[in-house]
Amino acid sequence: MAVQFSDKDINRLITEKKPLPDNYRNLIQVKTKQGHRERELNIKGKEENDFWLILRQSISNPIDFSVILAYRPQNSNQLFRLLRCNGKHEHTNTIEKVTFDDFHIHTATERYQEIGAREDGFAEPTNRFFNFQEAIEYMLKNGNFEVPSDPQGLLFEEI
Repeated sequence: MAVQFSDKDINRLITEKKPLPDNYRNLIQVKTKQGHRERELNIKGKEENDFWLILRQSISNPIDFSVILAYRPQNSNQLFRLLRCNGKHEHTNTIEKVTFDDFHIHTATERYQEIGAREDGFAEPTNRFFNFQEAIEYMLKNGNFEVPSDPQGLLFEEI
């Protein structure tokens, strides 16, 4: 049976501090793999929870990407997607029956789990990012990652 979380639990997991290692920039450099670039980084939260930062971007269409904050419950091999920043494509919210074609942010919700949909099936269009780099920066800030202070520039070169 799939793990289910309340909105309160989801918010607690999102707001848990997630310290990144000093060399995190090297660890999230995406690698080419069958038509896309991807990378995953496991992070231990301040409350000892296991989180994953998952990065994926299409090589042929740079605005087709996902930046995901996932949680792996204890004694489980399944990932629970808490937040997902997606590139520009069409999305429909099942419950609300609203469709849009834009950059958007998915958030896990209790109500989507209750109907058997993907936990992060709900999404809202956004103007907070317009490319992969900006989506990563948004996730680091809003996923409550603790970024080590350093003077490095962009995480990635635009393709």
